[in-house]
Amino acid sequence: QVQLVQTGGGLVQAGGSLRLSCAASGRTFSSYSMAWFRQAPGNDREFVTGITSGGGTTAYTNSVKGRFTISRDSGKNTVYLQMSNLKPEDTAVYYCAASAPKSGFTWPLERYYDYWGQGTQVTVSS
Repeated sequence: QVQLVQTGGGLVQAGGSLRLSCAASGRTFSSYSMAWFRQAPGNDREFVTGITSGGGTTAYTNSVKGRFTISRDSGKNTVYLQMSNLKPEDTAVYYCAASAPKSGFTWPLERYYDYWGQGTQVTVSS
């Protein structure tokens, strides 16, 4: 079992920055690919970014490329989402997620993720 506890988020003006953290406890964190999803009001939850277990590969949805950065610190069992140049359309509840290794893994598909954080609100004002 893995528990994911998120911190960070809040209210920021457009153009500002925020960092989200997701601390994992339980089984070996380093073996999981980690991702961030978000859900805006009235929308489905969507994939934002992901990082492989070793940290060697990352993936980003097009709308956040060049503005968001995912990273992980295996020593702290934590994955981070650094968000810069935030836009009002980034407003959403953000969730971290963990995926154990599995065949056919595809970043954006929620069914591949085994554990989820509790979610944290990010609000970007214009």
